[in-house]
Amino acid sequence: MSLPRDVKAVVFDMDGLLVDTEAVVYRAMQRAAAGIDGEMPFATFQRMVGLQHAASDLILVEHFGEGFDLDAWSAVVSEHFQAELAAGIALKAGVAEILDYLDAAALPRAIATSSSLAAVRQSLGPHSLVDRFHALITRDVQTRGKPHPEPFLKAAEALGVAPADCLALEDSHNGVRSASGAGMMTIMVPDMLDPTEEMEGLCVRIARDLHEVRGLLEAQRFT
Repeated sequence: MSLPRDVKAVVFDMDGLLVDTEAVVYRAMQRAAAGIDGEMPFATFQRMVGLQHAASDLILVEHFGEGFDLDAWSAVVSEHFQAELAAGIALKAGVAEILDYLDAAALPRAIATSSSLAAVRQSLGPHSLVDRFHALITRDVQTRGKPHPEPFLKAAEALGVAPADCLALEDSHNGVRSASGAGMMTIMVPDMLDPTEEMEGLCVRIARDLHEVRGLLEAQRFT
C-alpha cells in the first residue's frame, strides 16, 4: 500500500512514539496509587494517553473522587518518573533510522506533543535528538490540545507546509483524532492503545513500528 500523496513534511508525536515514556508514566502512576492505597487500572490510564494535564486531571478526579489532591498526586508521580528518567528511557524501534532517512531526503519534520518543552528536552536530550526537529509544538504554545487539531496545524504552519502534504505519526487515539482533524495523512503506530475501527477509518495505515513507516516513505521516494 502506498501513501495517498507525496509527503513534504513529517510531524511526530513524542511520548510512546519516539520514546518509551508511556509505559514509564503508567508504572509511576501505579506506584503513586499504591502509596495512597488505591489502584490505577490500565483502562483508566488508557483514557488519559495523549491528553494534556488539564484533561487528564478530570479523569483522575472522576476515578479517585471529589477532593482528590491533584498537586500531591502529580508530585509523587513526577518523583517516580524522574527516577526512571535518570536511569535512561529507551527510544522506540526505528527512531534513528527514520530520522536518518528524513535527513537524506531533506524532508522537514516537527514534534506535536501534549508534553512541555522541558519534558521534550528531558526525554530527547540524552539521545541528542532535540536539534533534529525543525519545530517543537509543545503544550507551552498550544491553546487547545489533542484531540483538537491545533497542535498539528501549528506544526504544519511552523514548517511552512500545507497540512494535507504532511504525514502525521501517532500512537494514541486522541493524537490520531488531532492529526486527522488537521487534514494530515495519519499513521498510527500503536503503543499502549490498540487500534480500533475508528482509528482504522482515520488513518491511512496502522504500522507496527517506525521501520515500517520508513519503508513506506522510501517506497514513495523511488516511485
